[in-house]
Amino acid sequence: MVRRTILLTFLLAAFSPFARASEEGRVIGKLGQTVDTAPIRATANPKSRVYYTAKKFQYLVINPSGKSGWLKVVLQNGRSGFISADVVARLPYDVRVSDTKPARTGGSQASRSATPSGAVGSMLDYSFRYIGTPYKWGGESLTKGIDCSAFVQKLFGKIGVDLPRTAAQQALVGTPIERFEHLQPGDRLYFWEDRRRMIGHTGIFLGFTQDGRAHFIHSSSGRRGVQTDDLAKPNWRRLLVAARRDV
Repeated sequence: MVRRTILLTFLLAAFSPFARASEEGRVIGKLGQTVDTAPIRATANPKSRVYYTAKKFQYLVINPSGKSGWLKVVLQNGRSGFISADVVARLPYDVRVSDTKPARTGGSQASRSATPSGAVGSMLDYSFRYIGTPYKWGGESLTKGIDCSAFVQKLFGKIGVDLPRTAAQQALVGTPIERFEHLQPGDRLYFWEDRRRMIGHTGIFLGFTQDGRAHFIHSSSGRRGVQTDDLAKPNWRRLLVAARRDV
């Protein structure tokens, strides 16, 4: 039990997803998020010793392992763990650590540096603060409960973009993006709702990754509130009917 607690501390301290973004420092890996519970092992072998079982939707600092099907996880004590690549969503963010004046957030020396810059980069960085906020129909609180369109409206309001309240209304404003491969971080996404026969859901595109995934953040009634998802999955691609760009 003592060993498990120590390793848990190493893992959770290795990266704080809510740390302030920085353009300075040494890149130590990419930001990853588990899509299911999974063991972090001592070696890239399914029979090796388990350091710790990562929770669903937990953030990790990851790197290629050199072995097919596995990713290397950065731990606070300088060691590496290994996790199955199938259970980790790889997000388009570098994780940096300062070699001079480390800024600690919850015991972490690492911070996230978003690929997009300027207002959009700041907005996307800000959006990660609210992962886990519960979904609430008609809700407008970023901390107590919020629906999909209010989440998008409030985040864009932070950078001076005034959007309508509902997803269907929002889809009518902004520059249309006609092709999936032309999406850029910060583009607004709009999804068809079969039950109501109208646009009924929205999110914000985060970026493409080399493994073919296309991540976005949204407040989802079918998941745990504000979370990230993979737009490249057929269920999301089928429902995606519009994308808009503001800045």
